[in-house]
Amino acid sequence: MPETADRSLGALFLRLRMDLGPLRDSRDFRLLFGSGAITMFGTFLTLVALPLQMKGLTGSYMAVGLVSVAEFVPMVVCGLWGGAIADALDRRRIILYTEAGLCVTVLILMVNAMLPSPQVWVLYVVGALSAGFGSLQRPSLESLMPRVVRHDQLGAVAALNSFRWNLGAIVAPGLSGLIAVAFGFATAYALNVATFLISLVLLWPVKAPRRAEDPSPASIGALIEGVRYAVGRPDLMGTYLVDIAAMVFAFSTALYPFLAGELGTPQAVGLFFSASAVGSLIASVTSGWTGHVHRQGLGVIVAAIVWGAAVAVAALMPTTWGVFACLAVAGAADMVSGVFRSTIWNQTIPDELRGRLAGIELLSYSSGPMLGNARAGLMAQFGGARFSLGVGGLLCVGAVAAMAASLPTFRGYDARTDEHALRERARRANATEV
Repeated sequence: MPETADRSLGALFLRLRMDLGPLRDSRDFRLLFGSGAITMFGTFLTLVALPLQMKGLTGSYMAVGLVSVAEFVPMVVCGLWGGAIADALDRRRIILYTEAGLCVTVLILMVNAMLPSPQVWVLYVVGALSAGFGSLQRPSLESLMPRVVRHDQLGAVAALNSFRWNLGAIVAPGLSGLIAVAFGFATAYALNVATFLISLVLLWPVKAPRRAEDPSPASIGALIEGVRYAVGRPDLMGTYLVDIAAMVFAFSTALYPFLAGELGTPQAVGLFFSASAVGSLIASVTSGWTGHVHRQGLGVIVAAIVWGAAVAVAALMPTTWGVFACLAVAGAADMVSGVFRSTIWNQTIPDELRGRLAGIELLSYSSGPMLGNARAGLMAQFGGARFSLGVGGLLCVGAVAAMAASLPTFRGYDARTDEHALRERARRANATEV
């Protein structure tokens, strides 16, 4: 009996543990993964230092908030155009050029911070430029990464990227704040410049896989073609619509300071902000089971419902740690949803359209949380933080269930039988043989 129990525990561990196959098997993925880990820490340095510097220079809540406003338009425009050029030009070069551009923007911030009187307008302009470069880069990066691993490892790639992000989201902000406060903004920016330089060294040897077809030139028509392709596939639209609904109705970080105050523990607001990343990290480490799931559409639906339900239950929790636990469960569900959504995209979207679809994905990814916080604040104005949190979670569950009912193609998606997944698998196999 003990031996049987040991074997069962061993089998469970093997099923749950994170699949490190892409890191073992693909040199280019290791380089991309390492570059992303390094630049993520550097990016958090600037992400924390810039608003802190703006606060120190102006003392204005509005001035700090306007930094995000300045970043929004470049993010939207460059995200869509970045998708078009990712499908038209050499993705590796785009990544290198935009990485160099991001390095220059942080260098400008460093020089500005070293001036006797740092200029406020520089923070707005450079913030907008940085958002533009980042949005131009992301579609090319997301389009290239699936091409450097085997088709059957795409789920593992999504889990590894999520692990990298969530680990950084827990550790990096705290370290970034300490560095900016203890050593000054110029030092924080200088360290970010160093991370970009190291990243460029790692990105340089990455090889861009040869494309099967000649790419179409970047144009408005190419953007429209990408939108038309997405709209024409209900299974693909389901991934966008469910994620937007989940974020709009249940994303509520704007309520965390008020919720912590109601619980009599205002110092716990940091715990609430980190709870989702903690849950996501745990889910990432135990994500091995996701590689055995073939009906990813149903997986996205279930995960989104769990996300909404956990947020709703958090509104009923009488203790700080109860709220933290619910938000951690919500973060874990969001991570699982992200893995399944990314797997569907990478399994089924043709390479010649991957950049444009990544641009659309960027819009859904970024707009949902912004609208969610606006919704949360508006509802809290009428009924309080707990009312907004609880009702938002329930609305999320209802909206996702309604979409599941109205999108049978998305609900029934199966990677083993889906025509788009089979076509891409065959095309990848043919490309490997050639």
